Amino acid sequence: MKRASLHTLGCRLNQAETAVLTARLRRDGYRIVEFGELTDLLVVNTCSVTEEAERTCRYVIRKTLKHSPDAFVAVTGCYAQTGVQELRTIPGIDLIVGNQFKGDLPSFLPAPHSLKKQPDPEVLHTRTIDREDFILPEYGDPDSTRALLKIQDGCNVMCSFCLIPFARGRERSRLQDDVIQEAEILVAGGYRELVLTGVNIGQYRQDALDLVGLIARLERIEGLERIRISSIEPTTITNTLIDRMASSSKLCPYLHIPLQSGDDSILSSMNRPYSVKEFTLLIQRAMAAIPHLGLGTDIMVGFPGETEEAFEHTLDIARALPFSYFHVFTYSQRPGTAGAKLPNQVPAAVARSRAKTLTELSRLKRLAFAERYIGSILSVLFESGHLDGFSSGTTANFLRVNVPSSLDLTNQLKDVQITGTSDRWALGKLTPERHPLRIVPML
Repeated sequence: MKRASLHTLGCRLNQAETAVLTARLRRDGYRIVEFGELTDLLVVNTCSVTEEAERTCRYVIRKTLKHSPDAFVAVTGCYAQTGVQELRTIPGIDLIVGNQFKGDLPSFLPAPHSLKKQPDPEVLHTRTIDREDFILPEYGDPDSTRALLKIQDGCNVMCSFCLIPFARGRERSRLQDDVIQEAEILVAGGYRELVLTGVNIGQYRQDALDLVGLIARLERIEGLERIRISSIEPTTITNTLIDRMASSSKLCPYLHIPLQSGDDSILSSMNRPYSVKEFTLLIQRAMAAIPHLGLGTDIMVGFPGETEEAFEHTLDIARALPFSYFHVFTYSQRPGTAGAKLPNQVPAAVARSRAKTLTELSRLKRLAFAERYIGSILSVLFESGHLDGFSSGTTANFLRVNVPSSLDLTNQLKDVQITGTSDRWALGKLTPERHPLRIVPML
């Protein structure tokens, strides 16, 4: 039986799509092996958000060909859509599949017994991507406790730093019955939490159904315990969504809302469609309705024209708002974007220094978020495996919790009393009986 290894770079949407490819390859007769093991086929699902992501793609291919020199290498994803000419020049690639054809990638592979290196890569690529609402050709085969459920693709916003509209096309939504069918299959298979993924999921529209309506349908699935929203744009968060999250027993009290910058002039240059004040009011409204909300964000440093004063504005808002963590990105100039043409590029050393400052602040925010719950009893959904004698899982508001346990707690919801913290997770102990969730009010 031929071996296949898949490696995902970038976002949760890519992870959801890799799960679909994994299921199809397994059905086609491949034995799936971990990335890094000897393999006959390598599929790399790429990202093009930053230059570093593209560099990592090239490294992954070289690394695999060192231990599996005869491996057939197929590259798909956003880099395959936006960087096809560059990928053609990388030794060892046999197949390049743009995003238009990603879901059908296995159909373009030679039969498993015919896999062999090609003198030149075959390329399947179109400049444009269909705008039609869609169904998925296969359903995913998740490899974690939380199953990723793709509901949307594409983006119309055209932020000046971002290649995603070029890589994934215009906004389009997955047909609602197809979403529900996969959700039901996943829950029947034992998954207790579904994570809704997409490029701009707040723009989900299918017939007369919006995101809140889709969530309402998902909530009716028996056996589904949690529904989690992945990253969502601030301009798409409605009062109806906030109210639903505040009242629902299944929709997790968790939002990851990209800020990008705390300076209005930089937000304008980024073509972000909100002001700092509008963002702040949104957060205040969400926290007032959902006091135990877990709140994450993305912040970019080093965007062209970001002065020291502009960075201080970002630092001030990052300190002031009740984030539980943030992901920090250093601006990466993307060819073809409006940002690549802007003057006043920030020196790399300055951007790295600013990223380091924000990363340290994020560490302190994560620690403070965990400390709020010391003494509380929280429901934790545990993931597979042990690490140094600890089982690890997450609460509904995305606090990671480690407990000492020799038991296999995989995919179980257990009540845990929080006893301590670190800057990466909370520490806790299993409680002997189920208790009502007790939340410590925000200070």
